[in-house]
Amino acid sequence: MKLFKQFLLIISFTYAGEIVSKLFKLPIPGSVIGMLLLFAALYYQVVKVDDVETVGVFLLDNLSILFLPAGVGIMVFFPVIRETWWSLLIATFIVTILTMAVVGRIVQAVKCRFEGDLIELDEEEAAGHVTRIDE
Repeated sequence: MKLFKQFLLIISFTYAGEIVSKLFKLPIPGSVIGMLLLFAALYYQVVKVDDVETVGVFLLDNLSILFLPAGVGIMVFFPVIRETWWSLLIATFIVTILTMAVVGRIVQAVKCRFEGDLIELDEEEAAGHVTRIDE
């Protein structure tokens, strides 16, 4: 019964988000608004983490299964994709490379700022002639 209550609570926030989205005619999907409402309820401790944890972990562990209907739904637009697949492939490749570069730079900056473990190498170490072992 505990699992049903947790699932009902999560679905209730999703439904509340759908109502808010339709009622105010917002361009944001109701599921996203529901997720934000659930986050606010968890943050302000209106809902305790224990009230949604078991079902939430299950849903996160099986998240890839939830994307299958969306992936299959893309096949409805196969004629459009067939005409533009090269441009979609190139755009996906470029965006992936840019995302990796930006995330890498952000991680380096955060790590340098908060951990302070950036070690400056001299010319020989940078060239790979000397192996440095820090204690």
